[in-house]
Amino acid sequence: MSRTSSPVLRRSALAAVAAVGALALTAPPAAATTTPAQIATSKTNGVAYLKSLQAADGSYAGPGLSNEWAFSALAAAGTAAVDVAPGGDPSKNARTVYRDLLSTGGWPSASPVVTDYERAALNAYAAGVDPARVSASRNLIADIHRYWQTAEPGYFGPPGNFNGTVFAALALNGARTPSGQLRVPQTLRNAMATRIRANQHNDGGWNHGKAEGSATELAKTSDIDMTGAAMAALCVSGVPNTDADIVRARAFLKSKLVAGSGAFNAMFGVNTNSNGWAVSGLNACGINAQTGDFLTAMGKTPLDFLIAQQFNPGGGFRYLPSDTGPSAYASSDGMRAVAGAGFTAAPPVPVTPGAPQWVGEGSFTSGTAATLALTVDDGAGGLGVCSVTLTPTGPTTTLGAVLDAARTAATPAGCVTSVAPSSGTGAVTSLNGKANSGSGTWKASLDGSSFAAAARGTAVGVGDTIALRWGA
Repeated sequence: MSRTSSPVLRRSALAAVAAVGALALTAPPAAATTTPAQIATSKTNGVAYLKSLQAADGSYAGPGLSNEWAFSALAAAGTAAVDVAPGGDPSKNARTVYRDLLSTGGWPSASPVVTDYERAALNAYAAGVDPARVSASRNLIADIHRYWQTAEPGYFGPPGNFNGTVFAALALNGARTPSGQLRVPQTLRNAMATRIRANQHNDGGWNHGKAEGSATELAKTSDIDMTGAAMAALCVSGVPNTDADIVRARAFLKSKLVAGSGAFNAMFGVNTNSNGWAVSGLNACGINAQTGDFLTAMGKTPLDFLIAQQFNPGGGFRYLPSDTGPSAYASSDGMRAVAGAGFTAAPPVPVTPGAPQWVGEGSFTSGTAATLALTVDDGAGGLGVCSVTLTPTGPTTTLGAVLDAARTAATPAGCVTSVAPSSGTGAVTSLNGKANSGSGTWKASLDGSSFAAAARGTAVGVGDTIALRWGA
């Protein structure tokens, strides 16, 4: 897939609890940098522009190119999607319309790719829709799990399209549960981080294509955009900003600063989108984009550049400094970065009376096929990741039913090949041929809960993210 055709990218094709590592910008160290008052004004005007992108039916997203990245920018700037409605009509509020779209059988297309689901998970989360519980039959977390590469563990989607793996890490780590829990186990987070590290170029940055294993690719100049995204992906996976790979990435970004404007000189020249992604990467890693390495000798910072790209009071952002009008995609990327977020943000509490902060399906619908995300860690380095399809017969199901279904109805196949016992409600004594032995037993976690003894009778609800692990 080409750079410009990827659904996560945003130039000509798509201009990608707490926020994903969002950093609240502190008071700037020098008068030349963007002030808190300027940031507040930028957010106010930016929100006004993003609201103007809403269609008369309440939608932001639709077939082909769309403006759904506005949800992450609105949330970062403090506006709930449920409060955004054309003409003040609450029946057409942006959150409800987006959720309805994601719930349709024809979404995203007849030939979906993993980035469709990653983009949706990040923006549904920001809109206040639980990504795992969009509807009884739509689980975006399980949709992403379906693209796990068993031949190259840690990659999601075709490994050559490396940004699919980066955004898997951003979505699976960033789209937490409504209570703020990480959904996926650390073993899966580590597997993604390992692949991201392996693709870091010699200059300290990253690009959209796979570089791992190729001296030629690793020697190529990196891209500002994907350096920001990959940095964020590592940091939300639990990598500290003092880690050597983050330090190298930070140095790469510093080397691309333009002293007179504070912009990063990207592969396609100075532009808002690339700078927005770079700043979002810094935000996600807790690195202030207005101090130290990112305050130029001429007193400029990346936020100075982004603010200069914004039309005020119109609120939209130019893509290029020479543009005479705003770009919807540039405005989402620019606003999210200026507001201090990574690549998504937790939804703010709505101001609409009676509107909850979160919405999501509460139970299975009997007779309606559903999907669940599953990981199986054998404790010896083997990790199975898949999406399991089953048709529940009631509002909940059981772990035993999920494991039984996984033997024949999992994508990719093979994450569960055998389970014992094959019936009843008791403890799982063997999985994939590995039996309980002494203190080493099979344990289960739902939605990031503490691991406890795995039992066939354990209740599993709609959207639960299931992890099994063998160990003490």
